[in-house]
Amino acid sequence: MLPREADVVIREGRGSKLISVDGREYIDFLMGSGPMLVGHCHPRVIEAVEHQMRQGTTFYFLNEPAIRLAEQMIEAVPCAEEIRYVSTGSDATFLSLRAGRAFAGRSKILKFEGGWHGTNDYAMFGTVPQHASDYPHAESDSLGVPDVLGDEVLVAPFNDAEFAEQVIDQHAGELGAVIVEPLQRVLKPEPGFLQAVRDACTRHGIVLIFDEIVTGFRLAWGGAQEAYGVVPDLACYGKAMAGGYPLAVIAGRKEVMDAFGNVSRPPQSIAWASGTFNGNPIGSTAALAAMELLSAPGVYDQLHRIGSRLRSGIEEAGRRHGLPVQALGEDMVFGVRFMENSQPKTWVDLLENDKAMGSTFAVECVKRGILIVPNEKFYISIAHTDEDVDRTLEIIDEALKVVAAG
Repeated sequence: MLPREADVVIREGRGSKLISVDGREYIDFLMGSGPMLVGHCHPRVIEAVEHQMRQGTTFYFLNEPAIRLAEQMIEAVPCAEEIRYVSTGSDATFLSLRAGRAFAGRSKILKFEGGWHGTNDYAMFGTVPQHASDYPHAESDSLGVPDVLGDEVLVAPFNDAEFAEQVIDQHAGELGAVIVEPLQRVLKPEPGFLQAVRDACTRHGIVLIFDEIVTGFRLAWGGAQEAYGVVPDLACYGKAMAGGYPLAVIAGRKEVMDAFGNVSRPPQSIAWASGTFNGNPIGSTAALAAMELLSAPGVYDQLHRIGSRLRSGIEEAGRRHGLPVQALGEDMVFGVRFMENSQPKTWVDLLENDKAMGSTFAVECVKRGILIVPNEKFYISIAHTDEDVDRTLEIIDEALKVVAAG
């Protein structure tokens, strides 16, 4: 993630800070790549997990924390009539695609160029291309992915509603599912884009899946569905909801979730989605504690305020140093990019980012006590304070001075 000269080894985390093995403190904006929305080692999460550990760590059977968490998710998530536990975000996206194909009875999927849906084989098409794809065909971005899967994955540019509708209409007889990050990396959806995709899927009986691994319980209590006002058929959750513990969830409409079936149905008549640690009481307990913290009055207003201060301060610092700095995304999760285009709409637009500047910027920030990685995201947590923002902006000013000097 970081060049060798800037790499760090972490000993512990507390709140918004990480401590390295050599005792150096960092303000953390990677936050475990997103899971630590309530901060590192929040006392209420730790207390709840320690209590559950004394009662058991995994049973494979239904357990009280998992049932309580399911009830809370169904109340919070607009599309959720039922949920199914899995263990990772990659599991969630992979298995939601399986359920979508099973429900629709069609084998192909559509994703959007640059969208990150984990590392399952289907997800690794059109994920990090270095040029525009040959739409709607995409190339694999990973070794070891069978070429034959390329015939089953279509790709379209994010935020191009007209093209997305065209692809869906033309391939409706083959498409089982469409998967999209509502906030794709650091790209906000253009007004009407998500609804256009929703409408096209509805017309043709195609399952629409929102990958809310990043946005769920982060952009709002109801995630991107609440923030952007569009409801999918299925949605995938992880990261922020579980307080730093491994847990993921597929939520959705009952008739689609029924594709996963139950033990009373013949094995060949269900979309398999089992896992040894799925719905374990440790992850569920951590999620319940984290969600209790996130449900407190004013939490999302505070996340907006802290993130907005930081984003505007970063862009202002860029202007002072004559650099084309953009803090793209939402207040709770955004990315710093070095590019003239202040309103990129697609993955291809983001290729204008000067990655060398981004790398220098990150290294200089790490040297001075801010933990980020080059050309990735800043994650805001409820543990970040105004003092953190003040110190961060001081360091960023120093880092941008180095970038500007070349």
